[in-house]
Amino acid sequence: MRYTKIKETCLYVHDLEKAKVFYHEVLELPLISYVPGKHLFLRAGSSVLLLFNPEDSKLKNSPPAHFGGGKQHFAFEVSKEDYAAAKAEIISKGVALIDEVTWKGGETSFYFNDPEGNVLEIVPDAGIWD
Repeated sequence: MRYTKIKETCLYVHDLEKAKVFYHEVLELPLISYVPGKHLFLRAGSSVLLLFNPEDSKLKNSPPAHFGGGKQHFAFEVSKEDYAAAKAEIISKGVALIDEVTWKGGETSFYFNDPEGNVLEIVPDAGIWD
């Protein structure tokens, strides 16, 4: 098989309304679908971010039941040129940074939490995995 990318990433959150405010209004991800108590789907560039209420999704038959908990993680990618502006914008919106890492190749990424405590990261589009 020749994969081209991961099309969708899924997080499990109990408070979908808080998640909607954070991801759609604060992070400005376009809304695809929102069903209160069930799920929230958002667009992130050419990818999709799925947020499921684990109490609802673990009861499903189709698609198959799935759920999780704890501090989950994923990273958003921005262009190298937009990295500093993205960091400044996150901070200006009152989102606290929890870490910033300089990797072996000299590239930097930063981390912050969503309202549920999931660990999110912003990475530049070149250097971290190249």
